[in-house]
Amino acid sequence: MGLTLRSTGRGIGREKKESLRIRQEDKLIALAGNPNVGKSTIFNSLTGMKQHTGNWPGKTVSTARGYCRSGKRGYVLADLPGTYSLMADSPEEELARDFICFGGADAVLVVCDAGCLERNMNLLLQILETGRPALLCVNLMDEAKSKGIHIDLEKLEDLLGIPVVGTVARDRRSRKKLLDALDELFDSPGERQVSCPTYPPPVEQAFENLLPLAGEIAGLSPRFVCLRLLLGEMEKQVGAELRMAAGEQRELLAGEGISRDRLHDMLVSSLVREGEGLCSQVTENGERAYGPRDRAIDRVVTGRLLGYPLMIALLALVFYLTIKGANYPSQWLSSGLFYIYDMLLELFSGFGAPAWLTGLLVEGAYKTLAWVVSVMLPPMAIFFPLFTLLEDSGYLPRIAYNLDRPFCRCSSCGRQALTMAMGFGCNAAGVVGCRIINSPRERLLAIITNSLVPCNGRFPTLIALISMFLVSGGERALLSALVLTGLILLAVALTLISTKLLAMSLLKGESSAFVLELPPYRRPELGKVIVRSVFDRTLFVLGRAAEVAAPAGALLWLLANIRLGQGNVLTALALALEPLGSLLGMDGAILLAFILGFPANEIVLPVAVMIYSASGSLTELGELTALRPLLEAEGWTAVTALCVILFSLCHWPCSTTLLTIRKETGSLKWTALSALLPTALGALLCLAASTLGRLMM
Repeated sequence: MGLTLRSTGRGIGREKKESLRIRQEDKLIALAGNPNVGKSTIFNSLTGMKQHTGNWPGKTVSTARGYCRSGKRGYVLADLPGTYSLMADSPEEELARDFICFGGADAVLVVCDAGCLERNMNLLLQILETGRPALLCVNLMDEAKSKGIHIDLEKLEDLLGIPVVGTVARDRRSRKKLLDALDELFDSPGERQVSCPTYPPPVEQAFENLLPLAGEIAGLSPRFVCLRLLLGEMEKQVGAELRMAAGEQRELLAGEGISRDRLHDMLVSSLVREGEGLCSQVTENGERAYGPRDRAIDRVVTGRLLGYPLMIALLALVFYLTIKGANYPSQWLSSGLFYIYDMLLELFSGFGAPAWLTGLLVEGAYKTLAWVVSVMLPPMAIFFPLFTLLEDSGYLPRIAYNLDRPFCRCSSCGRQALTMAMGFGCNAAGVVGCRIINSPRERLLAIITNSLVPCNGRFPTLIALISMFLVSGGERALLSALVLTGLILLAVALTLISTKLLAMSLLKGESSAFVLELPPYRRPELGKVIVRSVFDRTLFVLGRAAEVAAPAGALLWLLANIRLGQGNVLTALALALEPLGSLLGMDGAILLAFILGFPANEIVLPVAVMIYSASGSLTELGELTALRPLLEAEGWTAVTALCVILFSLCHWPCSTTLLTIRKETGSLKWTALSALLPTALGALLCLAASTLGRLMM
């Protein structure tokens, strides 16, 4: 899972606290809250960092840290994963609980959603019970107001006994209010009587019997320690006498028909009732019903009749806009970058550089880099903002909701749909995102099958080949978008089929239930969406491709210019792979390009073009369609292009993804299976397509 004692246990808070401290008196603040309450936006507002704030649950799977200062002191903020309870049943909830309990935080800043305060009270009351100093931030006050919800913050502050601040996270004035409240919290410690929940009489009696023996552990209140002991936790942190007494109290509760599971339910019910009671005293709902617009939209987008067609239509629209909008920028970039290429040739020639150096750096490294940038940048610069708009609007959780039933039938759960969606951006990110899945078995299913959906590095190749070989006449962009949408649906179908087969064989088990919160629909901030999608995604991915493309281009130029018999090394390798490539409907050069593209999928097509090029370097291409004559001269047909598309859709993950899988699973066996499964499926698809193509000729 990638979550270790080092990253989630007692040492993490102190270790990071020391490394981030500016002054001795700086305070470590744990930032906690349910998913979708604007917690990461609060974090960004206070620290100035650009932590991603996607509007869907499970986005944060580790802690982010930042520093901010008020007029009196400095604060180190730790942005914890979204959690509903300290009674953890998922990796992110365990991380949040362990940090709050043992991370050495000086206080906890709890962020709640003003529009549904009752739901947030469960976590808040548990945090108060730990004895940690706490500050409540009631966020999204603007959305609550628009829904006719009014909260008496002063009365809530009196009832809870902790400072309460109402905020609009994106409003800069809220930053000062929060910092002032934090200063007040530390300037006047322990002056208020903090409210703690009351439990049924048998549980309270058990507390009374244990409290005389209990004491503070790591700064946790004795009452909280007793509560965890009754639930069978924290036994290693207490002495033998208290541990034995806790066992006796559990036996007494069991004698009254209160098992451990029953005790858990009683505690949760008490917390819910306590939260409802508090909220009923401070909240007034106006005449407008809560979220009528959201519910009306959800009846359409998550309905059985229109839910799936709308998903497919939106996907096709995103691809259409991407393909339609990428044509001209790609031409402009290609012209500009290859103009620089000509200038570099003149510069190297003017300095009298040897031919091998010019070839290595300009013909190889720069030309490959220019080709990758001109082909990749325009589609990504359009696709990522569009995808981010869907994400920030709150639509992605609806996709997970719609896909929950198909994944459950495959013995998995709907959270796999979220990780699959992350895979469209980067399969390595999708693999890391699988941490949000509670069940180890279902987490493995999601990790192994994540690379069956194409990442951003494969989209330029898919778009280029579809546009050149599979569509003609009419509205090419629309037809290309429809074909690409069909391929994505094929990838989703292969993911479901592979998940089912694995669940029936190597990873048997029943699907588990999960809580999926459907956040309110929000109007994305276009400026921030563009900036974040460009800098956090487009340029990041492009930089990763460039890091691989330039040295790969230099290496390929060397291989293409080192003579071996009548040809060069690249030609010899391609000829050796020719039989296997032909069997799969391709050729040896294409198969070699996929192998050499193992560091990054982005360079597969440029490598194939370089292998075909007699000069051992890429040819200048003003637009994508200029590739077709070159490829047709090498024997490409529509069937060849289809086989390349299918193999690009399904083959081994890139090196980064495989390393991530190895780290997340800790197993070479599962890493190997993650590489072999998509490759086998891709080979079968290519074999079927090539065989059918030969029969039709």
